[in-house]
Amino acid sequence: MQRAVSVVARLGLRGPVLPSVPGRPLSGAQVGQRVLGHGANLGGWGTEGVGDWGPGGSEPGRPQDVLRRTPLYDFHLAHGGKMVAFAGWSLPVQYRDSHVDSHLHTRQHCSLFDVSHMLQTKIYGCDRVKLMESLVVGDIAELRPNQGTLSLFTNEVGGILDDLIVTNTSEGHLYVVSNAGCWDKDLALMQDKVRELQNTGSDVGLEVVDNALLALQGPTAAQVLQPGVADDLKKLPFMTSAVMEVFGVSSCRVTRCGYTGEDGVEISVPVAGAVHLATALLENPEVKLAGLAARDSLRLEAGLCLYGNDIDEHTTPVEGSLSWTLGKRRRAAMDFPGAAVIAPQLKGKVQRRRVGLMCEGAPMRAHSPILSLEGTVIGTVTSGCPSPCLKKNVAMGYVPSEYSQPGTPLLVEVRRKQQMAVVSKMPFVPTNYYTLK
Repeated sequence: MQRAVSVVARLGLRGPVLPSVPGRPLSGAQVGQRVLGHGANLGGWGTEGVGDWGPGGSEPGRPQDVLRRTPLYDFHLAHGGKMVAFAGWSLPVQYRDSHVDSHLHTRQHCSLFDVSHMLQTKIYGCDRVKLMESLVVGDIAELRPNQGTLSLFTNEVGGILDDLIVTNTSEGHLYVVSNAGCWDKDLALMQDKVRELQNTGSDVGLEVVDNALLALQGPTAAQVLQPGVADDLKKLPFMTSAVMEVFGVSSCRVTRCGYTGEDGVEISVPVAGAVHLATALLENPEVKLAGLAARDSLRLEAGLCLYGNDIDEHTTPVEGSLSWTLGKRRRAAMDFPGAAVIAPQLKGKVQRRRVGLMCEGAPMRAHSPILSLEGTVIGTVTSGCPSPCLKKNVAMGYVPSEYSQPGTPLLVEVRRKQQMAVVSKMPFVPTNYYTLK
């Protein structure tokens, strides 16, 4: 451990490479597991559980005692949380309410999610933007103070290594949130770049933020949060951030964002105050706890990607219908990883694209074949579930570009039977993000 700390110090990395928090046991297998906030496809859920587990997820039968625990682990158990293995962590898949009831409560009121498994980091130093722009496709330099953006780590052949949110804080650092399933990969990527730039004289460093992360999501989220903060939340629009005291817990970073398509916030809270804050929020009858199952179906209705299922290292931003993450200046400069592959795709035709699908009948699941009306297999479903809001089956998948127009009829094979599906615009359910009028 001493050697690890000395290496960290030489890299300018403040704090341990992996956070060490009371109540978060680590096994050797976990030191490095992490999925894009996601990574395990929970699309196989029923009202009592989950079925499909994607490439980034942990095995459902994996012993719980070797999993990492968030600061809210005992809180979840006390509130009836049904714990499952997810990306090396023990997290609640649902609570006493059914998955569908939890999903609909989030759409109509608001729900509290524990997303403390996500990797939180600070990039500091005069060359922090230079470092981040050497790794992502977004225009980080143009971000206003306390403004954030969704961006993508890409490799030299244009593949997506992970998706992440980067915020340009007014405190002089970049606050980065990336996925649990990619924890080791993302941290190594950033650390290696820190070392490379420091060796050429750049002023840059990295710190792992060992906070809990709570997501309060739903149309009444701001109404619930406002009594607990001094800041006027009407002045905090989507993808902006501020540090404030929240229900008596100081030094919380509140970011107006989420993974449900609804208005809401993610609150980075010091570990010592996490249970207090969750308890305070739950005192409001508008708020109920929600788990991974609702989180997955909510994000799918909102058309949001799950890393490891809907996007991965073999998917480019253009193929993944994420071209909007590419900053205009970055496109012109072609100075991001994989630009030689991605830039021509922006101007020309790509062979395949991520699309939305809707169908009646049996739910579409990850890996279900997508066929043309002639019966030729042309693609694959990457995520799918019944939509609690629409009472129809929704999914995402990849098809050749000529089949990607909304309204295109296709076939999907489910349980060895072919059924009709139609390419649909996303989001399936309109988003409700808060923007300044």
